[in-house]
Amino acid sequence: MTTVHTTISEGIARITLDNPPLNVTTLELTRSLHQTLRSIADDASVRAVVLTGAGERAFNAGSDITEMPALIAGGDVVERKIAFENQTFNLLENLPQATIAALNGVAYGGGLELAMCCDFIVGEEGLSVGMPEIKLGLFPGAGGAVRAARRIGKARATELVLLGDPLPTERAVEWGLINRVVPRGESLSAALHLARRLAEGPSQAVRLAKESIALAYQEPGQQPIRSSNELFRQVCATRDAAEGVTAFIEKRTPVFMNN
Repeated sequence: MTTVHTTISEGIARITLDNPPLNVTTLELTRSLHQTLRSIADDASVRAVVLTGAGERAFNAGSDITEMPALIAGGDVVERKIAFENQTFNLLENLPQATIAALNGVAYGGGLELAMCCDFIVGEEGLSVGMPEIKLGLFPGAGGAVRAARRIGKARATELVLLGDPLPTERAVEWGLINRVVPRGESLSAALHLARRLAEGPSQAVRLAKESIALAYQEPGQQPIRSSNELFRQVCATRDAAEGVTAFIEKRTPVFMNN
């Protein structure tokens, strides 16, 4: 059974997690998502990515817990599940294209961990997100604790992870965990609207800007700024940079060619 569906139109890849009823993450879904992300990373025609869930109940409600007892008993849960999940989630986080998670339903556990790998998260009113793994005697194993601390700071990440309580999307946007909240049923359309705006932009500048932002969490002291200077040198060498500057001076809309 295919658990991940992808459509590409007008430079936007739309990835749908489809494992009813709650789109939980199974080993099969992770394998399918991994293959999809590898393909998209190498596709120059894709300039923005939207990730969402099938149905209306859940974006992704986390791991399929029924897989866990055998993995834990076997003592190889990291080797058989977590390591590959981390590789897959890292692929999403490191895509050169701008990425948007459209939370069409709840995002719990690994679902929220997955969403946090995206550049933007669009939630819906009246829903909630959270990482309840602590209530199962676990903690987020796919990078969620680390990404939450980076995204919202240590204090709020500690509350989110150690208490494991669901967080309303309205509070999540106040915390900076998600970017915006839209009316119920409108997350996908809002995400696609944002994706179209990003897809019309200069793709090389987007890629290099993402790398520059990531430097803040990868290098110490002033090194991120020095490394960012080299990235800026690269963006200045693109045709889109020349076009953007010229269009500004000529008071016209730039026409980016993504090179």
